Amino acid sequence: MATTILHQPTLKTILMIENQIRKGRSYPTKKELWESLPKGVQYQTLNLVLNYLESSKKILIDKGHIVWTFPDDKKLRDLIARSTQLR
Repeated sequence: MATTILHQPTLKTILMIENQIRKGRSYPTKKELWESLPKGVQYQTLNLVLNYLESSKKILIDKGHIVWTFPDDKKLRDLIARSTQLR
């Protein structure tokens, strides 16, 4: 049976969770991330956002451990911009 989504996250909520993960770099559990958020979020909403972030390759969830993987570092962007592009 499919899970019924009771609440869709807002962009503000998605960005809040994304920024918290980026700032913390990694969290050993979803619960630890959930408890560290500056505003309250339903656990189901957190799971939806985490699924979105994982599918968009911004985070990696391995054995419950949540890690920010998106290359948004300024030094990395500059290095990529200056690099020689291969075919």
